Amino acid sequence: MLNSHLTLFFEYLQHEKKVSAHTLLAYQNDLKQFISFINIVEEDFLVSEINYQHIRGWIGNLLDNKLATQSVNRKLSSLKTFFKFLMTQKVIEFNPMSKITGPKNSKRLPVFVEEHQMEQLFSEIKFEEGFVGIRDKLILDVLYQTGLRRSELTHLTEANTNILSGTLKVLGKRNKERILPISFSLKCNLDAYLKVKQELNLQNMMLLVNEKGNPLTENALYLIVKKYLSQITTIQKKSPHVLRHTFATHLLNNGASILAVKNLLGHASLSATQIYTHTTIEVLKNSYKKAHPRGDS
Repeated sequence: MLNSHLTLFFEYLQHEKKVSAHTLLAYQNDLKQFISFINIVEEDFLVSEINYQHIRGWIGNLLDNKLATQSVNRKLSSLKTFFKFLMTQKVIEFNPMSKITGPKNSKRLPVFVEEHQMEQLFSEIKFEEGFVGIRDKLILDVLYQTGLRRSELTHLTEANTNILSGTLKVLGKRNKERILPISFSLKCNLDAYLKVKQELNLQNMMLLVNEKGNPLTENALYLIVKKYLSQITTIQKKSPHVLRHTFATHLLNNGASILAVKNLLGHASLSATQIYTHTTIEVLKNSYKKAHPRGDS
């Protein structure tokens, strides 16, 4: 019976909420992990018999296994959505999540690449010759100048690019569309890439492809970004998402409004963007200490 509720819930997420494949997989993994934990504690239970004590026990188990509080809270968010769904379907009469409070998250500032390092990437680092080098440089340029998510970039089609108007049409989370401006230099890099792609007869509607003309995967994109960021920075994480953090941080450091950054990133609420203001405050503190005569007093 529980499996049938899970199946209906996953179908609801996929077809009604229209979550991404990555998000759907996260929900599936979280709920299966929770069910596995309950099966160890208590066998042959009904979904209506799940209570807050089961959930608290699971939280304790996750924390005992040294799972980060951010990850624990994400898993609890999956449970919250599942039980809310069961309530709307009148499968349960009481929501066990109503008595649950997640562990307090430790504040972590977003990791980003320094401006002078990004300048070094595009002015000093050598990219491969030919199609691969042109494509890889475009990837890094798009990520840094637009703050796209990895999945958003790999799902861009040629039709989503408008060199004439200097814009990209991006399909974000929950199929929310946004139009992003691109700079003259990015338009030039994009135009050069499309011309080489056409010359090599790499016919594919997707913007980014490999040398065989097949769509570039998210994993391949990650490896490309890691390869080049490793040449300019020693930060531990060297992912496409780090360039998204870098994009937002550099905009705010140079005077962009937080509302503009929110819209460019495609955040649903301003609270998701506000984490970057902590980084800019740290920059201001460092500037003050260096510049003011009594800054270190």
